[in-house]
Amino acid sequence: MQSVDGPRRSEALESLATEGVDHETAMLIDTADGPVLIYAMQTDNRNRSLSVADASDRPTDAEHRAVIRAADDGPADARILLDLYVNAP
Repeated sequence: MQSVDGPRRSEALESLATEGVDHETAMLIDTADGPVLIYAMQTDNRNRSLSVADASDRPTDAEHRAVIRAADDGPADARILLDLYVNAP
């Protein structure tokens, strides 16, 4: 994933634009139970964005899907602590 924020950044930004994603971020947190991947994206239409990404034949999108699927162990037990919008969606 780090190459996406480096030499492949323009390719990744093109994918985001095609998917209608305004912002994407990922972080890895080490915990006593093992690492936790935190991934978030901002878009006006989540279903459309996911559909476009899943159908993409771009190499960067295929690699992204593989990494996310390999790391995905299902939804985590979590609760939203803060969710503010200047202009509510």
